[in-house]
Amino acid sequence: MSGRVLLVMPTSTYRAPAFLRACERLGLEVALATDDPAGPPLGPPAIPWDLLSEGRRPLPPSLRDVVAVVGVDEASVLPAARIAARLGLPGNPMEAALATRDKSRLRRALDGTGLPQPRWAEWPADGPAPDLGFPCVVKPTSGSASFGVIRADNREELLLAGTRVRRLLGGRAALLVESYVPGPEIAVEALVQDGDLLPLAIFDKPEPLEGPCFAESIYQLPSGLDSADQEAVAEVLAAAASAINLRRGPVHAEFRLGSGAPTLVDLASRSIGGHCSAVLRFRSGASLEEVILRQAVGMPLPDLQLEAEPAGVLMLTPPRAGRLVSIEGREAVLRIPGVEGVDLTATPGSLVAPAPDGDRYLGFVFARAGSPAAVRDALAAARDRLVVTVED
Repeated sequence: MSGRVLLVMPTSTYRAPAFLRACERLGLEVALATDDPAGPPLGPPAIPWDLLSEGRRPLPPSLRDVVAVVGVDEASVLPAARIAARLGLPGNPMEAALATRDKSRLRRALDGTGLPQPRWAEWPADGPAPDLGFPCVVKPTSGSASFGVIRADNREELLLAGTRVRRLLGGRAALLVESYVPGPEIAVEALVQDGDLLPLAIFDKPEPLEGPCFAESIYQLPSGLDSADQEAVAEVLAAAASAINLRRGPVHAEFRLGSGAPTLVDLASRSIGGHCSAVLRFRSGASLEEVILRQAVGMPLPDLQLEAEPAGVLMLTPPRAGRLVSIEGREAVLRIPGVEGVDLTATPGSLVAPAPDGDRYLGFVFARAGSPAAVRDALAAARDRLVVTVED
């Protein structure tokens, strides 16, 4: 089956170009649902997604021939699930979608399953800070890109972290406190097909993420985990996806590996963020977005085996908060052996901030080389040669 696909995307998303290119390559007609139809053009004419999220409003006649609904990023997960349900199209149940957008719901859903996850407690806006021991991690109940995620090593730091995160969220807000899980962190990309998990890739994060903030920097693959550890990660992820009743579509998960069994830190029903999907190359020549769209509209899936060549992506974070003046050194970076692309996504004049205060990157650098070490070296050299100027 093929046909017209409804892409649900905010105007601020990184993910629009990759999904629109994939639709073009697959010959799919596109409709858009977006948070601001009057905002920056994304491609085809757009309809507001809140029009479709309220059941009492009639559906636009233009959506009668839509065969699939795809949310392209974190902010799109709930609107896409609502719209699919209203159109009577396959998608994840609302409770499952909610569990991947609300970290407290996710933790609660996984309690009692025996699956490894951090100890956790909710911190109500009007209640005392929970006592989980130290170190612990304070975070919002929703969000991505390490926004508002802060480690605390004692009670004073915990209280300061709570105040800071609530200020970022605009005032009084319930927070989540989790026990800190030591050890390396990995990211996993997968697809759920009729409730079954199809692992696609495991990304290593070679630079330590120990806090107090957790701005991500380098993702690389193939993973250095041995086959037994990779199977253990896939088993935990499959069981977690089943526990919250995810039925179809992309999954992006984060694990810590320092406590014996792989510990599930986060689970999202969407694909990897930013421009990071560009580092994935399947032997079939399909992009990750094409794989997602093929599944959504009922086209046969291609060969999901990744190319073997080591590859990686650098997420360029702001050096400090302020107004971006310039990013210089792109041409020098492109001359580094192994670097194959630089996407600078932040525009001069925009306000920027590193995590935990911001959730946007300045850009992305991609590298491929003969070994994982050569990939890391190329990306580290690229970071050193990009000169970022931020003013107050």
